[in-house]
Amino acid sequence: MTQTVFRSFGGLLLMVLCGLLNPVSAQQLSAAIRLNQIGFYPNAPKTAVILAEKSMSFEIKDAGTGKVVFKGKPAGPRTNQHSGKMSFIADFTGFKKSGKYVIEVPGLGRSAEFEIGEKIHREVAQAALKGFYYQRASIDLPEKFAGKWARPAGHPDDKILIHASAVSESRPENSVISSPRGWYDAGDYNKYVVNSGITMGTLLSLYEDFPSYFENFNTNIPESNNGVPDLLDEAIWNLRWMLTMQDPADGGVYHKLTNPRFDGMVMPDAAKNPRYVVQKNTIATLDFVAVTAQSGRILKAFENKFPGLSDSCITAAVKGWEWAKKNPSVTYNQEEMNKKFDPDVVTGAYGDRSSSDEWIWAAAEMYALTSKTDYLKDVSFETEKPLPLPTWSQVKTLGYYTIARFSEDLKIEKQFSQPIRQNIVKFSDDLLTDLEKQPYHTVMGKTAKDYSWGSSSVAANQGIALIYAFKLTNDRKYLLAALGNLDYLLGRNATGYCFLTGFGSKRVMHPHHRPSIADGIADPVPGLLSGGPNPAQQDKCTTYTSKIADESFTDDDCSYASNEIAINWNAPMVYLSAAIEALMEKK
Repeated sequence: MTQTVFRSFGGLLLMVLCGLLNPVSAQQLSAAIRLNQIGFYPNAPKTAVILAEKSMSFEIKDAGTGKVVFKGKPAGPRTNQHSGKMSFIADFTGFKKSGKYVIEVPGLGRSAEFEIGEKIHREVAQAALKGFYYQRASIDLPEKFAGKWARPAGHPDDKILIHASAVSESRPENSVISSPRGWYDAGDYNKYVVNSGITMGTLLSLYEDFPSYFENFNTNIPESNNGVPDLLDEAIWNLRWMLTMQDPADGGVYHKLTNPRFDGMVMPDAAKNPRYVVQKNTIATLDFVAVTAQSGRILKAFENKFPGLSDSCITAAVKGWEWAKKNPSVTYNQEEMNKKFDPDVVTGAYGDRSSSDEWIWAAAEMYALTSKTDYLKDVSFETEKPLPLPTWSQVKTLGYYTIARFSEDLKIEKQFSQPIRQNIVKFSDDLLTDLEKQPYHTVMGKTAKDYSWGSSSVAANQGIALIYAFKLTNDRKYLLAALGNLDYLLGRNATGYCFLTGFGSKRVMHPHHRPSIADGIADPVPGLLSGGPNPAQQDKCTTYTSKIADESFTDDDCSYASNEIAINWNAPMVYLSAAIEALMEKK
């Protein structure tokens, strides 16, 4: 009996000595403490949210020793405008020592471990960009680059059929073209020009805004260390596909490359259904023009690495612009198309009834490329209207960002560029209004409208707007608010989830993403941004636990409305996390 007690005590002592059992790890994890689950910069705000009915003190403890290193009293209460729940703000900005810590609230429990350190979000930014590699079509993903998510190539896309809606004199129905490469759009395996447009525009703008940061930003892709930033190498994989979507005879651009119907939940190499390109239209063509103009501008500096690619992009942009001028109002209406042509196509429509925003974006990129004011004629930049966040169907703000970026270089007249700059700052000021009243101390979520389909990208795109306001004014309040939205995406939110796969203590494990479902691996493909709360719940999944706007999320692969991934959501996540890293390095 004595020996048994001694052995038990000895085992307990050994666990303590090894750090396996200490006062910190013995405390219960509390779901009521919400914070960025990755961590914080030493010299930036550090905020956690405590969900409670009354205020109580909090402590920061060293994760290894359990030693209390900071004590505080949270501010509040704040009342959540969506749920009515009470929250308190635990601010420990004054604690700056690098290390690993937990927050403990007596009587409530502790948070998961987080870190304070420099370059705290670099791995997040790298993973979000690497997420695009995992979405590549037409190429094997070997273990050297893809780890346990290695897979055979899917969709060579070298025998793509011309749909009846897309015929031209030189390309009759069911004739065959080659259209390889590109990224799978979302949880499905189709490739859409419109959604590629905003995605490419966001990634290319990130490079133009922070070129030096990406000189040493390695994501372990096959092209790494080739003398070209990995950000551009990844974008070029999709660019080369987009160039095949232009009809060389007339310059018009096909809407998408798609199966007639979505594939089942199978791996890419098991998806064998025929694929088509469908109807050319104005909006897809203008998105293409903007992307190829911006690409042509950037790739001039890499002529030795990609001979002729810049010129090819510029030629394609001009040809696309000319087609759009001749065909200014051709819209893509999938339902109407299916009444006229077979086979019916029922994959993502990406239908858009207004091309005014695409004209703004394309004109801005062509002007920035050529300095020719002719491209600005007959295009209203609509600066008297409130700035809209970029979405696939509303891209004019991408044009605004480009004009703001080049307003000095191009000697743009102030009466033209100044209203655009003011519009960006005004939008950001509106975001900051009443920040001190928000339950999670983020500009994200002030209204229920923020929780639309893909609400995570709303948070990321708000952050990008704030970063532009910071670059225009050098007022740090905008940068810190952008950082607050990154905190939101990484765990300081009403669901408690970190929305980037592969990261956080409460992780998204079951995204609506075919490879993550079909590959037999427990962990989902990493670096993919989940769509986030969406109270509309269009998928009719039965596992939602709430219809409250900021809580309406389920980590279930049936939930394409709240838990799908998409390239146009990942791109602003890359921008936000990488831009904050670049700017924090300078401070």
